[in-house]
Amino acid sequence: MKIFISADIEGITGIGHWNETDKAHPNEYSWFQNQMTAEVAIAAEAAIEAGATEILIKDAHDSGRNLILDKLPELVSVVRGWAGHPLSMVQEVDESFDAIMFIGYHSRAGQNTNTLAHTMTSGRIARMTLNGQDMSEFYFHALAASYYGVPSIFVSGDEGLCREVREHNVFIQTVATIRGEGDSVISQHPAQSIRMIQAGVAKAIKSDFPKGLIAIPEKLEFSIEFKKHQDAYRASFYPGAYLINPVTVGFKTEDYFEVLRFNLFAY
Repeated sequence: MKIFISADIEGITGIGHWNETDKAHPNEYSWFQNQMTAEVAIAAEAAIEAGATEILIKDAHDSGRNLILDKLPELVSVVRGWAGHPLSMVQEVDESFDAIMFIGYHSRAGQNTNTLAHTMTSGRIARMTLNGQDMSEFYFHALAASYYGVPSIFVSGDEGLCREVREHNVFIQTVATIRGEGDSVISQHPAQSIRMIQAGVAKAIKSDFPKGLIAIPEKLEFSIEFKKHQDAYRASFYPGAYLINPVTVGFKTEDYFEVLRFNLFAY
């Protein structure tokens, strides 16, 4: 059994401030780096215990160099850094994987369910949509996995994201680690998150994987709303792209990989 894990940090237990996500603030970042590693490690260990024989992890936060490698199970391999590939936070996923899991993911931009809610980059993007529906980083990358026939079976992160995941597919197991309220975060104890992730992954691995596959719409109308009109103007010159308004660029296709490719060059 071959499992892919994509790991972010803004949905890790207790996190509530940008400094806690940033290597430039080591006194605040260090604890959350360790907790991110612990939550990824327990997910991998639970998958191995349930029968996984190969696990590839994408370190998908910021520099892509966050996970403490010697605290992970020896069976895993880790993708560190950014290749510049359209698959982005699920780089290297392909048809050979049986399932994908998402650890430490967070609410999309504009939601009052995580003080760090954002989509792709908090500094440049106000929102992303597909066929008029706002997209989270989870939805964007779960569809990328679906493109290769890889079902999503488990997600951990903030409570708001877990609600969104269930709206997309009720068969995906979720574990809520935190709840955002305005500029605050309500957190459970980190040991409780570890136990819940372990149990949730164990249940997910025993599930009927194909039920976790999120369908890709046949017609794809994708948009990125930037915070600055200059970014939308520049992105509008991508082949097939067009301005919807001064800060929003649109792109239509029937091939989800083209959405991924456009996103790579647009933002």
